[in-house]
Formats: sequence, structure tokens, C-alpha cells
Amino acid sequence: VQAKVSERHLVEKELSNYWGYNTIGFFAPEMNYSATGLVNEFKTLVKSYHTAGIEVILDVVYNHTAEGNQLGPTLCFRGVDNTAYYRLSPDNRRYYEDFTGTGNTLNMQHPRSLQLLMDSLRYWVLEMHVDGFRFDLAAALARELHAVDRLAAFFDIIHQDPVISQVKIIAEPWDLGDGGYQVGNFPVGWAEWNGKFRDCMRGYWNREECRTEDLVHRLTGSSDLYASSGRLPYASINFVTCHDGFTLNDLVSYNNKHNEANQEDNRDGRDDNLSWNCGVEGPTEDQGVNELRARQQRNFLAIVLLAQGVPMLLGGDEFGRTQEGNNNAYCQDNGLSWIDWDLAGKNSDLLKFVQYLITFRKKHPAFRRRHFYPEHRLRNGGIKGISCFNSSGDEISGEQWTSGTLHHLGMLIFGDSIVEYDRRGRLIKDDNFLLLINGSPDQIEFSLKFLPDKTPWQLEFDTNRFPDGYGLGDSIDSAVPYKLEARSLALMVQPVVSDEE
Repeated sequence: VQAKVSERHLVEKELSNYWGYNTIGFFAPEMNYSATGLVNEFKTLVKSYHTAGIEVILDVVYNHTAEGNQLGPTLCFRGVDNTAYYRLSPDNRRYYEDFTGTGNTLNMQHPRSLQLLMDSLRYWVLEMHVDGFRFDLAAALARELHAVDRLAAFFDIIHQDPVISQVKIIAEPWDLGDGGYQVGNFPVGWAEWNGKFRDCMRGYWNREECRTEDLVHRLTGSSDLYASSGRLPYASINFVTCHDGFTLNDLVSYNNKHNEANQEDNRDGRDDNLSWNCGVEGPTEDQGVNELRARQQRNFLAIVLLAQGVPMLLGGDEFGRTQEGNNNAYCQDNGLSWIDWDLAGKNSDLLKFVQYLITFRKKHPAFRRRHFYPEHRLRNGGIKGISCFNSSGDEISGEQWTSGTLHHLGMLIFGDSIVEYDRRGRLIKDDNFLLLINGSPDQIEFSLKFLPDKTPWQLEFDTNRFPDGYGLGDSIDSAVPYKLEARSLALMVQPVVSDEE
């Protein structure tokens, strides 16, 4: 939301930088997003959200400015002190080091650039009252001489600041330079957009390509990425879609990007999206294809909201928003990017399912653990807490864990193994759960012989049974295999905790 300028090549095409990722004023709200008055209106927005119990995380772009490369306009920083604010090529200081794909990179090795960043962050916290930040291309801010450095001055100055160190800080943990992909490598105190979660889940549901070990790690908070550095499950921001790329609807409707409206001959945007059109490219009247697409959307939404870590949804995915296959709609200030709120009524079944999933997650602490499962529980089982099974009802271990790609998986979660305490010092307990997932194109019969049978099990939801496929409460007979349809997900519950508890 910070003040921005549209790139010249967009203006010449009668387009604009609608997303605003071309900042020129780090202390001013963007006037094109305001109706009545910049600062007061933004403060009112934040206050209104806070009144409703909603925090505001601000997306910030400190990795570059709108001045571009050596051919770009001189708008501010270049004219004030070019060498202080920008990383310049050591071979020819007329040119800029570009780790962002925009022509320039801010120089976080210089004290004035660091001061600019910190003064701006403190302004948005102390004056505008936001609750945290998501740093765009954060790896670019942590580059020292060339490589991304966990001991960079950028990290030091944020960690020592008495204000910024106390708010939520989230990294987009990559940039466009060599060695820029840093998922799992940010310091303690940082959360990260977990790109490996996104790619694993897309690969599993759309391509049958996620290794069993990776799948289980992503579902359980990605301890392989964050535990060794002392971070906790909330370091993992789990998502399948974000503003940058396909919407969820388009992820299951297009094999290829369709960015023709950007007027770059469809060259911009990511080429491999791990998407799958379910048999037909784009909109179709084929009922079978549309039903499969709807089920795939439910699968993705359920997996994000049931995984350990912090779930993140792209606005509009909860009711099937589309960008008509455009995976880089940053320059489309029109109906292609705008949210069509009428879809909330048209696709109310999907919206109600998302609302149900959110309510379910908030109710059950077993899906919001504050600490990781120990690694030996994931790999070897044998300790009450969590166990993973194949369709035959046998626990997964050995080669099946490390080298195989199971297209179907059962995960048994015990609610009395959380070993955490609430605000009153009481031990947190929950029900027991069985998550069944089938990413294959075939129906799978899951043996339930491993289920503890002291208390009856109930079916909570099945993504293949819709529109009334959740909150079912159907009794489950563990002696009878459960038939899970192709590309479906089901959750069963064994109630052991009363509502009063």
C-alpha cells in the first residue's frame, strides 16, 4: 500500500502497476487506493479491523524502488545519493546489481539505507498501528557482498529494534539472484512463506509427484526446515496460492498460463505452475470435469487448513475467483484482477466449506500445535502422538518413507499427546483424528485395522461427498475398509474430549 509509480512500459501500453510493487515513497499510503484522505483513511481501516479482532500484516517492498536501472527515471533516491541507496556493479558503477528483476536493488550494506528501512517500519507500527510485515523478496535484503547471509546487517538491525522485533515478521524467502532460494534458512523470530509446502501439495494433487517423506513433513509443520534452527511450527506459512501466480480456481483449470492481456506475448509469468486442468483447458460445460475441479479445490483448501503451521489463503479462493489463466496479473486494474463478490453467492457451497474448515481448525488444538512432533515419531512410530499408514493399514517406515511416493496415505493423530498448556495452566487435550488422502486417479480401499476401538469413530468430512459432505457424524466400522474415491480427502474423528473441557 506504499506510494508507487507505474513502469514506463506499462503506461505506454495503457496499463498500470495495479499491485503496487514499485515503491517510491516508503512513508506514504498510495493515493490511488484512497477515497477520502490518505493517512486518516488508512488509520481508520486498521482501527476497524482491530475492532473486529483482525490483525493487519502489511506487505512491504524494500528490496527495490521505482527508479529502475540506469535507464530509468530519477525520481528520488538516485538523485539524493545513488551510491548509498543502491547496489552498484563493482565492475562499472554506472550499472546496478539486480537481484529483484526490476533493474535495481536497495543497498542494505549502507547505514542510510538501513536507517530508511527502519524509520519506515517504525512509522507504520507506531503511527499507522499495523501488526507486522511481509517482506517481498526478503533474500535480496540479506545479501552482503553477494550471497544471502544469515548474519546480515538487515537481520541484526531488526532483531535489536525494541519495536520491530516485537511484531510479526514474515519473509518471502527468495529473490531472483544466484543462491536466492532460502526457504528454511531465515533466523529465529522470522516466519516464512513455505514455498516447499506449495510445491509439494501442488505436485501431490495435480501431478502425483510429492515424495512421502516430504508430504508428511509439510503436513506436520516442516520440522525438517525449521526445527534445527530453534524455530517452531508457526514459522511455516502454509499456502498453495498467493497473489503471484494462478488463483486456486485457475490452478485446477489451466495447464498453461494465459497472460496475453499483459501485452508481452505471454512471455511473462512463471511457466511451470504445477497446475492441472483436469482434462480441458479453461472453462467448460463438462459436468465431470467441473466436479473434479471443485473437488480438487476442496482438497487444496482442506490440506492447507489441516496442516501444522499457519494457513494462508488467497483472497477470493474461498469462492472460486478466476483470472482467466493469467498468472501475473500485476498490471490489470480491471475485472481480471478485481474480486467479483457475486461469486460468494454463486459458489456458496465452497465458501461454506472454507468457513467450516476455519471453525473446525480453531476448535481443535491438535491442528495448531505449538511444537513439532519429534522426528523419530514421524519416521519410526511406536510412540503415541502421530503415525502414518499405507492403504493396507501397515505403518510406513524404511524405504517406503525415504524413497517412495505413496499416492495415498493415512495419518493417525492423537489428541492427548499435545503436551502443551493453556493460559490457565491446564494440559491441552483434543480428540483423536484420522486423515486419509488419496491423490491417485483410482478409488482406494483403506484398511482401518489400526484404529483404536475403545470409542466409536465418526466421519467428519469427505471432499468427494458434496455439497453436504462435512460435519457428517456417520459411524465408522474399523472392521470394514473405507472406500476413498480418486483424488479425495477424508477426516475421521474419535471424540474423547467433551465440549465442556
